[in-house]
Amino acid sequence: MQDFNDDCPMPQTFRSRIGLTVFLGWLFYLGFVTRVMFAPLMPEIRADLGISSSQAGTLFLMISIGYLVAPMGSGLISSKIRHRGTVTLSAWLVGLSLLPFAFTESLWSVRFLLIVIGLSAGLHLPSAIATITAEIRKDDWGKALSIHQLAPPLSFVTAPLIAALLMNWFSWRMVLVVWSIAALVSAAAYTMRGGGGDFTGQLPKLENIKEVVSKPAFWIMVLLFAMAMGGNAGIYSMLPMFLVTERGMDLGYANTLIGLSQATGLVMVIVAGFVADKIGQKNTMTISLLCAGIATVLLGVLTGGWLVLVLFIQPMVLNSFFPSAFGALARVAPPAMRSVTNSLGPPTAFLIGGGIIPSVIGYLGETYTFSSGIILAGCFILVGPVLLSFLQVGHYDDEAGC
Repeated sequence: MQDFNDDCPMPQTFRSRIGLTVFLGWLFYLGFVTRVMFAPLMPEIRADLGISSSQAGTLFLMISIGYLVAPMGSGLISSKIRHRGTVTLSAWLVGLSLLPFAFTESLWSVRFLLIVIGLSAGLHLPSAIATITAEIRKDDWGKALSIHQLAPPLSFVTAPLIAALLMNWFSWRMVLVVWSIAALVSAAAYTMRGGGGDFTGQLPKLENIKEVVSKPAFWIMVLLFAMAMGGNAGIYSMLPMFLVTERGMDLGYANTLIGLSQATGLVMVIVAGFVADKIGQKNTMTISLLCAGIATVLLGVLTGGWLVLVLFIQPMVLNSFFPSAFGALARVAPPAMRSVTNSLGPPTAFLIGGGIIPSVIGYLGETYTFSSGIILAGCFILVGPVLLSFLQVGHYDDEAGC
């Protein structure tokens, strides 16, 4: 039986810890934008470096590899410097990892730096989720996790708009430097004023890993996360090239359209947390993946005004998945093991959804069409509702602890 941390905080109401939740969400946003900013910049990066569509797709795989490796070591880091220290370290590394792009010239150096970015941003999520689910009582998890999970849809909204705006004055390299400055200022603010997470994470012991990976529910959640991440991060990564090369859009217009369409997901992720508290996590995830799979298939089929309409619908239904999914993942294992499940689950899923899927889409875009890759991703998402019928999580949510 797992021992609980002696320094584990007493869970409080969402209202009393809303400041902590917002600050953690802001840091998550900065790191997430750092990862997804390369999608709207990719047509310019591809032209500057002289790379193919297939090579461009594999660049997102580099980010996902780094993102997979980092959280697996986050348990070791948080066991030494606590979850607050791990979040702080991640914030600084995110800002610093962007600065070398001002000087890099080769494809291999870009690949290396993208792995570093994945490593840096990947340290945040396990400690942030462990902090939220320990500091805030279980009845308020839906609300708190919804606030934190605003970061991905907000990133998908703002990253292409930021890129479109800044590229009126700067090269793609200087856009990344400007974002680096914003990230470093926020890291300094959290270092001086940030709170929460003042407890240790679990060491990455073999028996801890075996306990988590032996649970069928864990692997079902990994596949479900992979489907959802493929639908947002995977599709989003290749959308600018798809819209420019196969739908004939101007890059600036395409990035603006993508950013505005993602706003529907930003609104829905707030509502989804409250809905999940009413109808249950499993029902919310089932509805989300079913609708998202259909919408993703339609993205690859439609043109003109209908394509624009589905561009707005797809992120709305897909982003309602994540608050419930993180709540369900927290119930896969006992509270003391939450940092382990969060270190292993989402990064493994992101390798598939945010790395392999855009690589496949890029390859198909070079050898056949981008739309065929998008349709294939939609079919993958549609397997989700079937998998959910087999999902059974524990009753650990009734236990306090971290």
